[in-house]
This record gives sequence, structure tokens and C-alpha cells, in this order.
Amino acid sequence: MDNHEQSPPTEGSVDRSTLVSEDGTNIKSVLCQRCGSKVLCPGMAVFAEKELFLPSMRKKTTITQSEGSVDGDTLTAHWLVDDMYTFENVGFTKDVGRIKYLICADCEIGPIGWHCLDDIKSFYVALERVNHA
Repeated sequence: MDNHEQSPPTEGSVDRSTLVSEDGTNIKSVLCQRCGSKVLCPGMAVFAEKELFLPSMRKKTTITQSEGSVDGDTLTAHWLVDDMYTFENVGFTKDVGRIKYLICADCEIGPIGWHCLDDIKSFYVALERVNHA
């Protein structure tokens, strides 16, 4: 039996081995999927696994809470940043409860990430919601 087989990626086609350095930081720049604007420079975020719900990016202007549910995804692979000034280009939504969602500051697509107001040093950007170059 070959013990060198890697388990399949759990989210989309994200290949973590080409994105995460030995010390756990991002190897490549993190870019907006829609406009290509740089969100993070290489080496500025740490890979983190945390289960977070992000509303769907396709319904940015029509996110509604009908019957207590919002269309979206529960994602687990994220870039973790501990200071909002580390970002090259990111915006924040208005508070949704105790959460602010991260969006591209240039084209305003999102949410690409998540920030809880109870933890001022944790900003999460979902790997599946951004590009890397």
C-alpha cells in the first residue's frame, strides 16, 4: 500500500502544497477572483483550518434571511491575518450581528472572508473565494 498518497482536497481544487510554505504562510499573492486586485502579499497570512459560514458570492446584493437561512457555503481552509492593516486591498461590510464580512475593496465582490468583532486579531480569507499568483 502506498502511504504517500495525499487525501483529496476537501474544497474545490485548492492544492495547499503549492500555496502554503513550510512555516505555514502563503507562498503566493492572494488576489480577487473577479478583478485580480491584490488582497495579500506573499508571506503575510498563516494557513488556518476553521469552519466558517460565508454567504454566497453570487447573491451579493440579494442576501436575504428568508426563513432564517442564507444561501452560502461552510468553508474550512482560510488565510488568517492578525491585523487589518496587513491587507493590501480589502473592505468590510456593515455588521451582521457580531460579524463583518471581508470584500474586495476595488470591485466590492464578496464575501471573501470573515471577521468576528469579539476577536479583534482574527481576519479569515477563504482560499476557495480568492485566486493565487
